[in-house]
Amino acid sequence: MRMLLVATLVALSFQTSSRAPFLGAWNITGTGEHTDVVYWLEVSESNGAVKGRFLNRWSSPYDLPNIRIRNGELSFWNHPAEGQSAPSPVWRAKVVDGELVGTTTIAPRETGGTPTVINWVGVRPPDWPVVNANDTHEYGDPIWLFDGTNMDAWGVQHETQPINWSIIDGVMTSADKQGNNLVSKQVFNDFRIEAEYAVAPGSNGGIYLRGRYELQVLDDAGEPVTPQSHMAIYGRTAPSVNASREANAWQKMEAIVVANRVTVTLNGRRVHDNAIIGGITGGALDADELAPGPIMLQGDHGKVMFRRVVVTPIERSR
Repeated sequence: MRMLLVATLVALSFQTSSRAPFLGAWNITGTGEHTDVVYWLEVSESNGAVKGRFLNRWSSPYDLPNIRIRNGELSFWNHPAEGQSAPSPVWRAKVVDGELVGTTTIAPRETGGTPTVINWVGVRPPDWPVVNANDTHEYGDPIWLFDGTNMDAWGVQHETQPINWSIIDGVMTSADKQGNNLVSKQVFNDFRIEAEYAVAPGSNGGIYLRGRYELQVLDDAGEPVTPQSHMAIYGRTAPSVNASREANAWQKMEAIVVANRVTVTLNGRRVHDNAIIGGITGGALDADELAPGPIMLQGDHGKVMFRRVVVTPIERSR
């Protein structure tokens, strides 16, 4: 019995050590033709079992139903079980020089198309400094991204598609459907952003900080708060309260973002208080978290209207 116990402990110890290089969070970026493809993965171990959470580009992070580490390779997939007919894409990766190097094949929806092979590399998220978004900050000059007159401060995410935004009576308005996502031409590190906007009935959008972290914009007045609510850090952290106004009403938000911390006020109520930004959110432009990034306004989920967007850079925190 003692020998069996020792053998079991040795096997478990080996299993744990072989899993260790994979454990933790990974920011994943496609390579080659797919450098605009970003994902996020977290691998953990609980009671001897491997667990995983995955952000599949556009979604919220979700628990992986199938994940394993065998013979130095990580693999995960959704459904059905691997080996059955028409499995979901299987993601496979190995740790090479501290990076998670992998590949997956995405089958096309249309019958008879060519599957897309995506090669990708995962790196560790930054070790963020300990900061507080509520500290006293020294601000630079305000930068008006929209003042009611023109859209000169903006480019678009999808350059081959129509912009589908217009200015009417000093209001920058997306189309009812298929508005492009606006991306500021200037990039920012730490800053305060102030915006005044309205949301059409049943619509939603988003304000992306550094192009990576979405603060959800949503018509949800009176609804319970969730990680998908208005001003949620989308898919990750729910607002503390629902401070939304009714559809088409003008709303005002302010966010102060420093490193990976953010304080957000919506319509005069604080909904995030020095909250930790747990990682990139669905739709992020990239996963290079330490680089300055743009403001992105999501316009492809329904009609949203902005009459003021101002960013004030933080030059130094004290």
